[in-house]
Amino acid sequence: MDNEARKLREYEQRLRDEGVRITRPRRAILQILSQAADHPDAMELFRRALAIDPTISLSTVYRTMKLLEDKGEIQRHAFAGGPARFEQAAGEHHDHLIDIDTGDVIEFHSERIEQLQDEIAHRLGYDIVHHRFELYGCRRKRK
Repeated sequence: MDNEARKLREYEQRLRDEGVRITRPRRAILQILSQAADHPDAMELFRRALAIDPTISLSTVYRTMKLLEDKGEIQRHAFAGGPARFEQAAGEHHDHLIDIDTGDVIEFHSERIEQLQDEIAHRLGYDIVHHRFELYGCRRKRK
């Protein structure tokens, strides 16, 4: 079994364990999410889902994304200036750099940033429970 198929089965099993029925439209959305290397918005998910199941509706996509978010299976990101985008909740912690010209979302991890956030929280008397770090930028023009 390849990695994408394994991810999809794990996704489905976690939801079944939560009492969620895996319908054909939900399976199509889960398949897309398990394969996604990007951060699609609802319209992009809908477009991709139509290629798998032409009977799927946009409202089904929205309801399914809300369900998956409520179950902790996906994270919804409201990057400034654009629609909500989604990614799987499972996986290594990372932060995001958003290209304001193209809308591309680049994932990155920096141990220095993580340490600095911990130091700041500690200095202020807090333990970090959860955080999101987003940078917004545009590519440098070559000289």
